[in-house]
Amino acid sequence: MAKLTLSVNPSVVSTAKRYAKQQGISVSQMVEVYLSSVSKPAAAAETPPILRSLRGTLKKTGLQDYRQHLSKKYR
Repeated sequence: MAKLTLSVNPSVVSTAKRYAKQQGISVSQMVEVYLSSVSKPAAAAETPPILRSLRGTLKKTGLQDYRQHLSKKYR
């Protein structure tokens, strides 16, 4: 395993250590999971099943169309 030296604000380190202890993991594990998740290409990230089932159902609509739909729905 490679070693990595980081410079981090002391208050962030304290908060991270408390959080890691509450979660039952190490700060190193937290950092590794974070770096792994942000370094994956977007296509490699798995899409949740609910989003896969909805993909393609709103063809040729944009954000403005969606806002109009919500505006009508909740009036």
